[in-house]
Amino acid sequence: MHSLARWFPFLAWPKPSAAVLRGEFWAGLTVGLMLLPQGVAYAALAGMPLITGIYASIVPALVAVLFSGSPRLGVGPTALSALLIGASLTGLAEPGSAHWVALAAWMAILSGLVQWSLGLMRAGWLLNLVTSPVLTGFTQAAALLILASQLPTLLGLRSTWGAVWNTPSLQLFDWQSIVYGMASIALLVLAKRWRAAFPSAIFIIALTGVISWATDFADDGGAVVGHLPAGLPSFQLPGLLSWDEFGALVMPVLVISLVSFLETASSAQVEHQQAGTRWNENQDLVAQGLSKISAGLFGSFATSASFSRSAVNLLAGAKTGWSNVFSILLVVIVVMWFIPALYHVPKAALAAIVITAVVNLVKPRVLLQLFKVSRVEGSIALATLLLTIVTAPRMYWGVFAGIVLSLGYFLYQRLHPRIIEVGQHPDGSLRDRNLWQLPPLAPGLLALRMDAELDFGSASALERRIGDEWALRPETHHLCLLAQPINRIDVTGVETFVRLQLLVAKRSGVLHVVGLKLPAEQVLLRAGALHRGPHLRLYRTDAEFLAALALPPFISRPGSTSVTSDGAKVDAGAATIEPTH
Repeated sequence: MHSLARWFPFLAWPKPSAAVLRGEFWAGLTVGLMLLPQGVAYAALAGMPLITGIYASIVPALVAVLFSGSPRLGVGPTALSALLIGASLTGLAEPGSAHWVALAAWMAILSGLVQWSLGLMRAGWLLNLVTSPVLTGFTQAAALLILASQLPTLLGLRSTWGAVWNTPSLQLFDWQSIVYGMASIALLVLAKRWRAAFPSAIFIIALTGVISWATDFADDGGAVVGHLPAGLPSFQLPGLLSWDEFGALVMPVLVISLVSFLETASSAQVEHQQAGTRWNENQDLVAQGLSKISAGLFGSFATSASFSRSAVNLLAGAKTGWSNVFSILLVVIVVMWFIPALYHVPKAALAAIVITAVVNLVKPRVLLQLFKVSRVEGSIALATLLLTIVTAPRMYWGVFAGIVLSLGYFLYQRLHPRIIEVGQHPDGSLRDRNLWQLPPLAPGLLALRMDAELDFGSASALERRIGDEWALRPETHHLCLLAQPINRIDVTGVETFVRLQLLVAKRSGVLHVVGLKLPAEQVLLRAGALHRGPHLRLYRTDAEFLAALALPPFISRPGSTSVTSDGAKVDAGAATIEPTH
């Protein structure tokens, strides 16, 4: 059973008892009431037929909850994924058309295949390529674009913004839509402050729908949801893609795969922190991939984990995946028998739902905080934000630009490691000599610590620092390398270590290596770089090295005798302190 549960996580769910199902039912009801209005609203944001937003909350949501290692995640349409879909397909087809729906289905299938494959390959670590500054910049840019896209619907704009600019007139706006939109926003905000778990969105949908029906808003030309087909979604294969269409979808598919999984990660980490369990990112990649594939095969668009619905699910007391099963059943019931009730719902109310869900993502203070922590990373976040907005609707360029900038900054840091000269602090520890204004450890000795691995990225920086220091201090003959931070040495690092020995030998000095870790030592031993000789000494600890410093004469010419911390005499011209770990 345990091995099967690894591949089918739902087998590990607790057996449904009356007590369990009662609590899960009420949590599922709350989330289900959120799914319905958000699904319709996010479908409009994606340029899809409105019913597809509800379809995305049935089969894809069920597949996700059955195969996810985080069964309490609220999976379905999300604002960010919907925006990416709508922006990516702009110019390729007419929004809402059969061709548009087919392209959106292919985007779901392809992005699902990407995530599913990464999950099977245990490649969840790729998530680390997207740093927090990049995610912050992109999320806030996307939120601003979503808000901008909803303004025409919220205000009942009957034409374009260009027409408003050229010939300003109140006749271009529908005052009834404005009332519906603004009132909906006000009620949603008040409901959230009153009780976060309250399904305020479905309440707004019901209230505005009744008022719209009573006032004949649709007959007066108002923008309403209109007719939606009843019944469950059916299995359907989208038409084949041309090579040009496939090429146009590659970049958006990669971004949707990445952004969707970041949404999943933010929600899943909260769930597992609350439960005290470890998040299996690879299993959730598999689940999210299968969910997207099923979305494309059942006439919908790419789904993701919703942070807001997941949070509400946890807040409502959900303990297992049964809560999501109940929320899906509620959606099924509505689709089968109550879809006509959505006819009179004003589209301005749907826009209000999207706006209130997204506005919390706009956090200028977060950007300011990033600049306080790191000007470079703050600049990366700002660049990602600006590029995402400027390149819209091809927003993926902002994400990739941010990733490139982050990787560039990472490589720069690896190529420029922190290398300090150490001195002995009055408390006995070895610290940055320049920072603490400390004297040298001993005459003729250069003692350095590099806070990095000794590899191809850092080796040249270490050699350059030693060469610069010795050029300024020609009286220095001896070198101490405090090796505690060095966890790994590659081939380039071995070659550098050998050259340092030769460099010290030319100066008739000694290379003192302190705190060499076993993995690094083993690499050097295999390479034959730890030979007994007059120019290399190893010390297990700082204390051992400092004890040797305290015993005169410490740094002697080859052929003299020095003393280790255990009192053993060592001929500097003939031996080294044996490494013992």
